[in-house]
Amino acid sequence: MVSKPDFNTLVEAHSGEIFAYLWRMMGETVDAEDCLQETFLRAFRGYARLVSGSNYRAWLYKIATNVARTQFTRRKRETMRRVEIDPAHLQSGDSLLDELDRREMLSAVMEAVEGLPYKQRASFMMRKYQGLGYDVIASVLGGTEDAARANVYQALKKLRAQFVAATEGSREEP
Repeated sequence: MVSKPDFNTLVEAHSGEIFAYLWRMMGETVDAEDCLQETFLRAFRGYARLVSGSNYRAWLYKIATNVARTQFTRRKRETMRRVEIDPAHLQSGDSLLDELDRREMLSAVMEAVEGLPYKQRASFMMRKYQGLGYDVIASVLGGTEDAARANVYQALKKLRAQFVAATEGSREEP
């Protein structure tokens, strides 16, 4: 039987990817850091009850997802991202307008993802950005693998529809 890793080992092994997931979910570094701290606090409190051999990664994602959901419910506000342009980060040959266009597109994508229903957004983030399998997503969100697949599919369908509509709308403008 495999013994449980100590809690510090779990934190060290998974904190980076859990933070990246929370950052994508929350949209702000400060909010993601707060959620990460709360995630590991809850994990520490529940660690003694965790069964050896459990899927520790899925367990941490489930806690992080619940923390993010609580944060969204509590705040109920739109997050506006202000992106500062650092001329040193401009790629050679790129103009400031090209960089602003890229930033605007990234902001539009992030805003569209934030507008998805919670389970679709979480499923999409875990699959496309974190590379998690449908089995893990199902475990985290408390559903089936088919439901996880459906959530990712529906998220992609809605995002495509939004961007097709936006692209068609921009072609009609003079």
